[in-house]
Amino acid sequence: MSTPSSSAATHSARDGKGIIVTEAAMQQLARLCNEQGDGQVLRVGVRSGGCSGMSYTMDFISINELQKEDEVYEYTPPNGRVFKVVCDPKSLLYIYGMQLDFSTELIGGGFNFTNPNATQTCGCGSSFAV
Repeated sequence: MSTPSSSAATHSARDGKGIIVTEAAMQQLARLCNEQGDGQVLRVGVRSGGCSGMSYTMDFISINELQKEDEVYEYTPPNGRVFKVVCDPKSLLYIYGMQLDFSTELIGGGFNFTNPNATQTCGCGSSFAV
């Protein structure tokens, strides 16, 4: 079983900015990106809604859907090909410096967000307030 750990190895984008990704999340994202194939990038962002006012979004999009103002971060997993994570500038204001982790627990498993900008989070872990 895997549990989130703040002491686990983490990865930043090549430029040292963006979202911090733990080793467990890096492995899962690399696997998902490989399954998606070439021409796909992972868009991470926030939207209004959720228990606490804002919720996280993660979805694969075609590289052709990138907007001019999007921030693009490249991550290199230890045993895999480089993958890209994209975030729009408005969302980045809310999630800059966020840590993304992944857990295989039956209850509470999946991607977990630790956001230093959040003043409140809800029990589901997918919504927050600032």
